[in-house]
Amino acid sequence: MGSNPEHILLLPFLARGHLIPFLELAKRIYRSTDFIVTILNTPLNIQYLRSKLAADHGDGPASSAAFRIRLVELPFCSSDHELPPNIDSTRSLSLGQIIHLFHASTALEVPFRTFIQDQIVAVEGRPPLCIVTDVFCGWALDVAKSFGSVGIVFSTGGAYGTTAYISIWKDLPHKHATTEDGFFTVPGFPESDRFHVTQLHKFLRAADGSDSWSMFFQPQISKSMSAPGGWLVNTVEEVEPLGMSIIRNYLKLPVWAVGPLLPPDMLQLSPPARSRKHNPKEEIEECIRWLDQQRRDSVLYISFGSQNSISPIQMMELAMGLEESGKPFLWVIRPPLGFDPEGEFREEWLPQGFERRMMCSKQGILVRKWAPQMEILSHESTGAFLSHCGWNSILESLSQGCPSSDGHWQPSKPIIPRC
Repeated sequence: MGSNPEHILLLPFLARGHLIPFLELAKRIYRSTDFIVTILNTPLNIQYLRSKLAADHGDGPASSAAFRIRLVELPFCSSDHELPPNIDSTRSLSLGQIIHLFHASTALEVPFRTFIQDQIVAVEGRPPLCIVTDVFCGWALDVAKSFGSVGIVFSTGGAYGTTAYISIWKDLPHKHATTEDGFFTVPGFPESDRFHVTQLHKFLRAADGSDSWSMFFQPQISKSMSAPGGWLVNTVEEVEPLGMSIIRNYLKLPVWAVGPLLPPDMLQLSPPARSRKHNPKEEIEECIRWLDQQRRDSVLYISFGSQNSISPIQMMELAMGLEESGKPFLWVIRPPLGFDPEGEFREEWLPQGFERRMMCSKQGILVRKWAPQMEILSHESTGAFLSHCGWNSILESLSQGCPSSDGHWQPSKPIIPRC
């Protein structure tokens, strides 16, 4: 390349499960090309990405310059969009509030255009070579077209699950062709791959094209499905041959598998070495110390993701089953569904004295809200993973060779396990 490298812009959706794969994609682009890479998002999300880059870089400069990846804040005021103040992601929102964040994300179009015009075209003398946008930010493809840039969509999920998601939202086939037993076929999928209405989230199940969820997803997905530069998918061709075939046939666009987008050291080191290479934070140390005391492949790791939980009844039953099993477990626990996900955990949600008994017997450990998942999955004591089957969790467990199981607790990620 010449002395003035081309510029690539990355625009993730406002959720941690989307931000991190985009960050890993930015690192991969930078490591393998001479392009300038800029990630744009809301101020709080950019602060989060800066902290991730600083942590990844160890003792080096605590800035994105450590990887020569630029991070740009786009103005955003959540309280202008029926959201609580200082909310830039799905992390602290109830399911009922999340739809407001989806709609609010389209307000980023104006500052996004302004940045391209004032900071790239005016300064560099040409538009960005390429804009890689989230599947939920289809509006950015219109921006790319207006500047003469190539528009590419990046799905942070897997190929099979992504195709099912966009096809069902686009056409709502469950509203028109559901059999008496609740099964329906999905455009783009073989007749034999039928889905059931219970696999759909309640908002998707109730969607009719005029509701607030449909009003967001249908236009954004339709725009994304016409991406002139094709799609990138956070998966592996050998892991999802069926899914990759389905998404290519459905979109009729070039689709590249670019996964797994995980930190490179997690794919290179042996599990024992990885488990010793942990961040010396107190919460991480506590988990690792407890795991170090367990037998190899003996621990059940339980986590339903940063955005999910289970009902109070399910939580109580799971705790009772774990205690009766007598097997060691590490449970990342959050308030159950229907309660503030960022609120304090109440003892009444578990059997009386449960946590104390588990601590005294050393059978299990409960970690509030967050735990170092990759460190846990890579530890030699971890033998299985009970998960909500979010795609990032699936890739992480596969990368560590840790068997995972979908508990089917709620239809938050019900389609992914079928891939």
